Amino acid sequence: MNYHKYETVIVGAGGAGLMAALYASRGSDTAVISKLYPVRSHTGAAQGGIGAALGNMEEDHPEWHAYDTVKGSDYLADQDAVEMMTSMAPGIVIELEHMGLPFDRTPDGKIAQRRFGGHTNNITGKPVMRACHAADRTGHMILQTLYQQCIKQGVTFFDEYQVMDLLINEGRVAGVVAYEIATGELHVFHAKNVLFATGGWGRVWKITSNAISYTGDGAAIVLRKGLPLEDLEFFQFHPTGIYKMGILITEGVRGEGGVLINNEGERFMEKYAPTVKDLASRDVVSRAIYLEIKAGRGINGQPYVYLDVRPETVNKYFEKDGVLGPDGKPKRVTAEYLLKKLPDIIDFCKTYLGIDPMKEPIPVQPTAHYAMGGIPTTKFTEVIVAPDNTIMPGLYAAGETACVSVHGANRLGTNSLLDLVVFGKIAGQRMAEFARENDWVPLPKETWEPVQAELDRLLNNPGNENPYQIRAEMQEAMNDGVGVFRTEELMQQALDKIRELKERYKHIRVMDKGKRFNQDLLEAWEVGNLLDIAEATTVSALNRKESRGAHSRDDYPKRDDENWLKHTLIYREADGTFRIEYKPVVITKWQPKERVY
Repeated sequence: MNYHKYETVIVGAGGAGLMAALYASRGSDTAVISKLYPVRSHTGAAQGGIGAALGNMEEDHPEWHAYDTVKGSDYLADQDAVEMMTSMAPGIVIELEHMGLPFDRTPDGKIAQRRFGGHTNNITGKPVMRACHAADRTGHMILQTLYQQCIKQGVTFFDEYQVMDLLINEGRVAGVVAYEIATGELHVFHAKNVLFATGGWGRVWKITSNAISYTGDGAAIVLRKGLPLEDLEFFQFHPTGIYKMGILITEGVRGEGGVLINNEGERFMEKYAPTVKDLASRDVVSRAIYLEIKAGRGINGQPYVYLDVRPETVNKYFEKDGVLGPDGKPKRVTAEYLLKKLPDIIDFCKTYLGIDPMKEPIPVQPTAHYAMGGIPTTKFTEVIVAPDNTIMPGLYAAGETACVSVHGANRLGTNSLLDLVVFGKIAGQRMAEFARENDWVPLPKETWEPVQAELDRLLNNPGNENPYQIRAEMQEAMNDGVGVFRTEELMQQALDKIRELKERYKHIRVMDKGKRFNQDLLEAWEVGNLLDIAEATTVSALNRKESRGAHSRDDYPKRDDENWLKHTLIYREADGTFRIEYKPVVITKWQPKERVY
């Protein structure tokens, strides 16, 4: 057996993990364990920008950003955490700039900003330019910059190691167990504290913007250890994924002037959000697209609409909306300008669709995109184990796998990258402090043995079920039953199907029996994680009898603040059943009211 000893162990090498590693390594012996080579982490897929009220292009304030975040969350976000995040945002963007991140620039050399959905001038209600961007590959640039800084800092990386278990002893975290993908060997990492920064679980759904690796590993491990997950019913469907593929078309396209068009050539968001139109929050736009399709106004009767970013269309609506350029005249764009601002999106469309978006509109449909829920934490990233905010000493979570909660029932665009770097930084600082102030807890009696037993079961199971077929059926069931719109009947059908699939999963067969780079084995294990998350999500959604943010029920169409202004905590019991408890939403300034865009 391979044993390692580090004061701080960080699981996941995306934006949150790398930011945490950078700060933790300044005060503790730190290792980062990642199932991927770090710069292949999913943070690199984030396109449009990182939100910060710098006010470089027009008046803006962190308090406006905080209000927009709370309003966008349908008032489920914890407002103390939101205020902390948005107040730290300008400073942390400047910090990234000083690290070398190549943001786009204004003519006078400041960081350029663009409009984004749900971000407004709180006085006029009009869209405000708050998204700091590096073309349409902002997440990629953040990931590269942070990885370079970690290498410079001398952080130790264990690349292509799959963490499979969390070790707890004497009521405290003691480390993790990881599987080395290259050799098939297990490694025990003894640690004073552990951070999960393992990302989301969009692969629960059939149509998703998420990478194949996004299988909810950290959240599933925590759930199986008897710890809770928070607000799983709130999973964001981004309104503009490429039709059938789910590949994301950034909100930055609409920020640069793109508009959504139905089969009648109508810019339909004028009906659903008269003030901000195509730049309403994501849940509002996703539902609008769904309703247009349901009403028979999808393109040629198909389940998609057009996103039109052709310069002639953009300029027409800029003039109609009264959008002004720096010269005070109606703003105008050219194909050359859009190519500079959206190079990757234009390339995606040419590669995957065979169309030039400067000449043809883009076919789009909502795509499963982002987990607002996850491992519950305090605003200092400490993992919570009970409704009274009792923490698990030495356990932290940050990024998409965590639920602080700054996103509530619906996340604003650009706040994911902000969440990563703000709470990644806080986690790193806290973990370094914890390592200094606390002694080692001994490893439990059993460390690697349960993981080895599970791997042996998967490898030697004589069953005849195909894990990939199980995954495909789960994704279909979740798309149909726990999608943009939900009803008790549809969700119950999905839950029944998932439980049937979990029984079939007991009889799966792994074809590859080898040790080295056994992706067949790893993906079979990941299917188990997805099934656990899918079941917990559906149970949480069935239990919440209201519509709020991304959780939209046809049978309970109204938001119910009297009964449901609270966070769901779901626990998996030893017998596999689920128990739900609740904890209150933290409200500091903004009482819930109707959202109007």
